[in-house]
Amino acid sequence: MVKDIAALIGRIAVGIVFVAHGWQKFTEFGMAGTAGSFDKMGVPLPTLSAWFAASVELAGGLALIAGVALPVVGVLLAVDMLGAWVLVHLPNGLLGEGGAELVIVLGAAALALGFNGGAYALDRVLFKNNKVLNPAAA
Repeated sequence: MVKDIAALIGRIAVGIVFVAHGWQKFTEFGMAGTAGSFDKMGVPLPTLSAWFAASVELAGGLALIAGVALPVVGVLLAVDMLGAWVLVHLPNGLLGEGGAELVIVLGAAALALGFNGGAYALDRVLFKNNKVLNPAAA
C-alpha cells in the first residue's frame, strides 16, 4: 500500500510538471512561437516537433496523473524527453543554464511510472485483464 501511495504521488507530481510544460507551449508561447523556438534550437521538423511535444506533454501528463494507458504514456513522454536531451540539452552538459538534468529526470520518471504506476491507477480498473496496458495483470 505504501508503494502504491508513493507511485500515486510520483505520478501526480511528474504529471503536473508535464501538463505545465505542454500547457505553456500551447497557451503562453503558442504553437507558432514554440515551433520558432524549436527551429532556432535546431530541432528538425520544428512545427511537427512542437505539436508532438506540446500534445504529448499535456495529454501525457494528464494521463500520467489519472493512471491511464501508463506504459504507452510513459514511453511517449520518455521519447519526448530523449529528443529534448539529444537535440537541445546535450551540448549544455548536465547542470546549469540549459543543462539536461530536468529532461533526464522527467524522462526516467515517466518511464518508470509508466510501468510501475501503482494500484491507484485507472488502468487497474479499465484494463483489468490487459497485460499491455496493465502490467499488474501479467
